[in-house]
Amino acid sequence: MSSSVSYAAENQTISGVFILLGFTYLNKLQILLFLVLLVAYLLTLMGNLIIILLIKLNPSLHTPMYFFLVNLSVSEICVTTSVTPQLLVHLLVEEKTISLAGCAAQLNVFDITGLAACCLLAAMAYDRYVAICHPLHYTTIMSGRVCALLACTSWLIGISVAIVQTTWLFSLPLCGSNRIPHYFCYIQPLQKMLCIDPWKNVIFGLTVLMLFIISPFLLIVLSYVRIISTILKLPSAEGRRKAFSTCSSHLTVVTLLYGTGLLSYLKPTSNSTPESDLLIFLMHTAVTPMMNPIIYTLRNKEVKVAFRNTVGKAFFSHSWRYWRMERKIRENHVKEGNSFSFR
Repeated sequence: MSSSVSYAAENQTISGVFILLGFTYLNKLQILLFLVLLVAYLLTLMGNLIIILLIKLNPSLHTPMYFFLVNLSVSEICVTTSVTPQLLVHLLVEEKTISLAGCAAQLNVFDITGLAACCLLAAMAYDRYVAICHPLHYTTIMSGRVCALLACTSWLIGISVAIVQTTWLFSLPLCGSNRIPHYFCYIQPLQKMLCIDPWKNVIFGLTVLMLFIISPFLLIVLSYVRIISTILKLPSAEGRRKAFSTCSSHLTVVTLLYGTGLLSYLKPTSNSTPESDLLIFLMHTAVTPMMNPIIYTLRNKEVKVAFRNTVGKAFFSHSWRYWRMERKIRENHVKEGNSFSFR
């Protein structure tokens, strides 16, 4: 009973707008954070778009692993775009407000992309498992239809769960202060604003956490237990090195994404501060989406070769067009000169 009273300490119902406190404690240093985040956001967009274009333009990358990587890049672009542009604006203005509808939309996109990314990483782990543990049946098992089904299921899980959770949360009355101690609309601060005891929402959130975040992680762990077991049985050291190199980029991305994500969910409340919580979420929404293209570019030989080939073709095509244009101009000059001599 006392907990219910604390959630509705003030009788005033929230409507209209929220105030995102975010990084107001930094004062003038907000300008420096703005510059850092602007660079990170541009690098995120550029890096993920380059990955998508490389995979689209190079037939050698038209494989299940890179099909899932395109979907992962799309989710990274969506999650950072749902949060970072508004944060950049708020770092420059005094009034850091967001409408109720805008808050719901932001939370919805954040949940959709987060849940879809977890499922996509599990699908990528399954792809590596089939490629290494069942190489003779790889093309049969990981057919185009299966890949499309796994990707669509990942997005459908994200969309359906996020819509249910967001709709349910915003259908309940919100009381007290409209100040959110965060830089974007996140579910935990919003649950604390409910006029009623939020135990049903908390249970639903824990269910989502277990089914669609922890379960994919356990599937990834199980896949890599089988993968490592198979790799260790290979007779040659070179074979083991090549097999493991095909998984290193994915493992790094899983560690980065789940490391920051689970830390933000499962951090000990006794040691956490509002400032440290914001930094953890900043890693999750700004740094991780920027690092994924770098990881897949620097640690993946196929992507590096495709990048060099694409740049080389573009440069050669430009040089060829320039040479033909210059040759045509010279021929026109020669014709004009001959015509003048004849007259």
